[in-house]
Formats: sequence, structure tokens, C-alpha cells
Amino acid sequence: MAKILVVDDLRNMRATLAIMLRGSGHEVDEAGDGATAIQLSETGTYDLVLTDLKMSGADGIDVLRRVREASPLTEVIVMTAYGTIESAVEAMRLGAYDYIQKPFTEQELLVKAQKAVEKRALGARVALLAQEFRDKYRFENIIGRSPGIREVLSRIVKIAPTDATVLITGESGTGKELVAKAVHANSRRAQLPFVTVNCAALTETLLESELFGHVKGAFTGAVGARKGLMEEADGGTFFFDEIAETSPAFQAKLLRALQEGEVRRVGDNRSMRVNIRVVAATNQDLHRAIAEKRFRQDLYYRLNVVRFVLPPLRERREDIPFLVEFFLQKVCRKMSIRARLGDGVQEYLAAYDYPGNIRELENMIEQGVALASHSGVVQLEDVAPQDLPLAPAERPNDRTLASSVDAAERAAIEVALREHDGNREKAAELLGLSPTTLWRKMKRLNLQWP
Repeated sequence: MAKILVVDDLRNMRATLAIMLRGSGHEVDEAGDGATAIQLSETGTYDLVLTDLKMSGADGIDVLRRVREASPLTEVIVMTAYGTIESAVEAMRLGAYDYIQKPFTEQELLVKAQKAVEKRALGARVALLAQEFRDKYRFENIIGRSPGIREVLSRIVKIAPTDATVLITGESGTGKELVAKAVHANSRRAQLPFVTVNCAALTETLLESELFGHVKGAFTGAVGARKGLMEEADGGTFFFDEIAETSPAFQAKLLRALQEGEVRRVGDNRSMRVNIRVVAATNQDLHRAIAEKRFRQDLYYRLNVVRFVLPPLRERREDIPFLVEFFLQKVCRKMSIRARLGDGVQEYLAAYDYPGNIRELENMIEQGVALASHSGVVQLEDVAPQDLPLAPAERPNDRTLASSVDAAERAAIEVALREHDGNREKAAELLGLSPTTLWRKMKRLNLQWP
């Protein structure tokens, strides 16, 4: 059932249409003129507005304009007794779903109305998913308070509303795709597609076909024409992950497409315009790649408009406790269990170097929670990588309670000091200590701070 507004200045026609639509289970309101229809559309939400084109005062085009302004998801079908191509084209150009020429049968009306209602439902679902997408990739999901992460968040706030091309660099697992999604989700293109391609996962031939599409017979196996991903992303954001894994020959084709804003399907001699925002990422040193002739310098300058450099986790250790808590809660929700960290686990996680960065930390937490599913306590052996056995000093049985307490205090003090750029008074306040007590603890722990 849909909520439909019928607009016609002929009472009999309006009543007949309402009876037809109500007979199919829809809820129907009626308006005898354009002004009333506009008022109703501004005070209530309709799935479909069925309006006559020619009316005194505000006509069907006026109703169409105002309805689309008030409720962009509402579909509009225009009825005309004149059947002029000009009026139909104008209505469609302004956003009408369809038009129907009088006289028409009940079946014609109901079919068009049902298709319009289905399109409205699909549009609402897409809008809901877009909102969920924005919620999922809010800035709060980029976890951390270190200076490096604060700089990343600040730049996203400034850059997201623009259409500037973005280049994200950093080691594997530092969260490059998360930043790309956050840029898109907080941009003016957020309701439009976000399309990703992993350049390292495809051969050059497949990558070209995947991005640009192909025509029938372009190569063996091309049994039909196919739209490329860059066409699919039209209006939205395209994320080129691991862009440095492409060949210089492909980079030349990509550069031309980005410069011209056009794509040409493989095997075609025509180009098509595309409007996309480009975000690219790589874990490689592009300056070295340019020097070694593996990456085109002109493409680098095309991509390097706004640069994000994501620090490795070992350079933002003050963020590790926050990330551990975030992933622990996330994994516990996923597995529907409760778990906590055992003695020495937090200290081990704070000291580990993380060659796989945040991705590795998340995997370690998930492994630990899975292995602790019966006891509910994540032990040191549960999180330690299997190929890096614990050193004797790290084994729980070799650690005294005093040493565990000292390690925990040291980690907490270091986090507090980094949080406040070395200001001991503010760090002490954060820890719930007096400045004198903090000084004594630092002296006992031989903790030096510039």
C-alpha cells in the first residue's frame, strides 16, 4: 500500500482515479487545484503524486517542481489530454517519473502507478543504506587521539566537502580505505556510489576491462558489452587501492581518462563522460617508484592534490589502548560473548611492533577472544602471533604482580603525557593524581619525559 495524492480540477475525473487506486489498496488524498496540492505535499509525505498537466492557477509543472523540492523521493506522474511531446519532455526533464495520456484505461494507470511506487520504495532503501554508510564510517570510527590521527581527522573535515583528488599513503593495515570511505561519506557525493578496485588483484588486461568496460567481441570471451566500474561510479567517488601496482602503460591510459573526464570501453572508438571524485592509495614509496620508472610522474602529480600520510601503529602507541578496547567490544558483540584481557596482555599489546598495523591488532584481538571463549579471559598466549613465541620474560608465570602493576602504570602515564603533549599537571589530572605523586611514580619507574 502506498500513499498517493491525486490532483485534477475535474471532480469526476479526480473521484474516478481515487476509486481506482483505493481499489488496489492504496491510501488516496485528493486536491482540486495545484495550490491545494502544493500545500498538501508540504505538510504530508506521499509516495506518489498523480497530477493533471493543464489546470488553472498552478499547473502540473508547478506541482511537479514544488513536490520534488519538498520531497525528492516522491515520484510524480503527469496526466495530459493534449499529448504534446513538449509537455512530456519538460515534465520528464524536471524529474517526473512518467506521463500518461488521457484517455487511459484503469490497467494502464495501475501499472504505471505500481512501477512508480516500487521505484519510490527502492529510493527510500538506497537513502537508508546511504545513511547507514555514513553512520558506519563516521569520524568516531577512526580511533585514536595521537597527533598524527588528529591531523588526519582535521584534514578530512576540510577536504571532504570539496571535490579535490586525494592520495593516501601508508603501510599496509594503517586504515587507508577507512579514510577514503570517511572522505566520501562526509562529502556532497555521499548519496552516490563509492566504488573500489584493488589494482593489485587484477592483471593489466582485466583491470582495463574492469575499469573502462568493453564492447561485444573486444577480446576472447567478451560475449556482450559491459559497463566499466568508472561508469558505474558516475557522480560518486572512485577509490583506486594499491595504485602503484599498475604498469606504466596502464597508468598512461588512466591519466588520460582522469584528465579528460572520459572513459573509452575496450574495443570502442567512442568516449563517454564520467564525473567522479578520485581517491587513490598505496603502501609504496612513490618517489622511489618514479625514480625506478615504475610509476609515471605525471600521474603522481595528477593524484597528489591532497595528501594523507597515515602513520604506522608503532608510531602512535598512545592510541593502542583505545584501539584494543574498540576491537574487544566489537569482537565480543560479533561473537555474542563477554571477554576481558588477562594479566600482562595490555602491556604486551602496547609494546608489540605490529608489522601489519591496525589490521594485525584487530586480528590478534579476534584470535584472543575466540581462544578465550570458554574462560572469558584473554591470556597472553591467546594474542601472541604463533610465529613469534613469547620471550621468557613475557610469559605470565614468570611475571610477578608487582612487575605487572609497574608495566600498567608506565603505559598509563605514557598515554596521559602524550595526550597532553608532556604537560605533567594535565597528565596528573587525567590520571587522578597530584603532580607530586605523578613525579614520584615517574622517578620510581625511571620514566624520562622531555
